Order: sequence, then C-alpha cells, then structure tokens
Amino acid sequence: MAQYFNITGNLTQELLAAGSNVRVSSVMLTNTHDTLACDVDLYIEKKNKGKFYLLKNTTLPIGPTLLHDAVSFSNSAGEFGLYIKLTTSSGTPAVDVILK
Repeated sequence: MAQYFNITGNLTQELLAAGSNVRVSSVMLTNTHDTLACDVDLYIEKKNKGKFYLLKNTTLPIGPTLLHDAVSFSNSAGEFGLYIKLTTSSGTPAVDVILK
C-alpha cells in the first residue's frame, strides 16, 4: 500500500520510523515549489549503525518526478528508519513523496 507525504522546509523529517513494518520498493519525489529547485538527501538510519544514503545532494528541479526503484531495507523493530532532508539556497523547499 502506498504512503504519501507533503514535505516542506529545511529540516530533516522522518518518513518511516523503525518498527513500522512497511515494505518499500520504490520512492517517487516531485518538487512542487513554483520557482525553486532543491537538493534532496534520502537515507535510512539505524541506531549505532549510522546513515546510509539512497540519495545525497541530489538536485530536484521544478516539475519532473524522480523515481528511485532500487529500494529495499528492513523496517522492522530495531532496524532502519527512512528520513528525508530538503535544502535550498533561499526560500522553503516543497516536495511530494510517494512510497510504494
């Protein structure tokens, strides 16, 4: 079952907490801001193991959708959470995220 998120701002946000037991096979990202491109960090993180990046400093232009369909990780209790961080040089970034 797909999950949908509207992400705005320059803070790191948790998409899936460890222990959610959600199976993710693809991530779709669309920049929804009218005038600003943004950079995206998308990563999984496990306590005492660190961050593992799926996307790092990837520029997301206005309009097109980026599909990352080579995703597979354990989201069971004590395993990995999924996080996103958006950045722009000015303004507030806005991205729609669909997890399938």
